[in-house]
Amino acid sequence: MRSVIRPAFAALAAGALLVSFATTAGADANKKVKIINETRHAMVQFHASRVGTKDWEEDILGQDTLAVGASVTVNFGTNDFCLYDFLGIFDDGDKVEKYRINVCEIASFRFTED
Repeated sequence: MRSVIRPAFAALAAGALLVSFATTAGADANKKVKIINETRHAMVQFHASRVGTKDWEEDILGQDTLAVGASVTVNFGTNDFCLYDFLGIFDDGDKVEKYRINVCEIASFRFTED
């Protein structure tokens, strides 16, 4: 039994390392961030603007909404920009602004109840 566990563990560890490396390498080329709605209300708009931009960019969700517990993956592209401000607008009228989010260093961002 011991000889079966070790090879399985080694294969699992090697696979995890490979996934970790691929994620890190991919983060430089494509900055994809999963936006997760962990509030009690549907998100009706999501905006992300580069830090220093005076206005919010267009609504990334468009005509879609992000239901409670749902997520959407946003690709911030291959540009050199990493720092973004986020704005979530919810069906109850609440607006949540989060500043200086480094999309080069995260894989997901959660909007939660405060």
